[in-house]
Amino acid sequence: MAKKILVVDDEEDILELIQYNLENSGYSVTTAVSGEEAVRLAGMTSFDLILLDLMLPGIDGLEAAKKLKKNTRTEATPIIMLTAKGDESDIVTGLELGADDYVTKPFSPKVLLARIKSVLRRRDKNPENREYCLNLQGFVIDSGKREVTVHGKAVDLTYSEFQILFFLASSPGWVFSRNQIVDAVRGEGYAVTDRSVDVQIAGIRKKLGDYGKSIETVRGVGYRFMENPS
Repeated sequence: MAKKILVVDDEEDILELIQYNLENSGYSVTTAVSGEEAVRLAGMTSFDLILLDLMLPGIDGLEAAKKLKKNTRTEATPIIMLTAKGDESDIVTGLELGADDYVTKPFSPKVLLARIKSVLRRRDKNPENREYCLNLQGFVIDSGKREVTVHGKAVDLTYSEFQILFFLASSPGWVFSRNQIVDAVRGEGYAVTDRSVDVQIAGIRKKLGDYGKSIETVRGVGYRFMENPS
């Protein structure tokens, strides 16, 4: 069956260009021209990937991405951001919300197709597909349920935060650089800054409370997960 892609952009010429190239490449395409419409359609139909422009009428692409990642029906759907913005802060914000990649306008249709194929391949190889359950005296990471609890209370992690935590926790004691973390949870060659990893680690630690100490910083190298932190 053809992979289903939701394309969200309010510029008609760009929307038609993307739809034409994707359909010629064998994808099934649904289009939306606003963030609200994208969230509604994604909640009604399962898509394999969402191409999401950041500059949209109504709720913008970042707000739409936030809503999609908070919905259990759409939280695992890969998102590639389309943006004319070169501002690093916008890109970092999108990645922190759980977007899987970004393409800046103007873009080459061939490059966009290559990015789509790469994200779809990575989805099947994602480490969270491995069954894993860690229980540390009240701190539980369950990859099967994609759930983290502390003393029975669910911890509200974003999609990206869960990916990073699970990757580190599945190899306790091993030290990983920021680039290794990005490659493992996103795929090799993914463009992201060190700041994005640091910000997400800080968010995970804060949400885990005392158990946040399980993620240790190894100065000059990166991070590691310790089952019995010092």
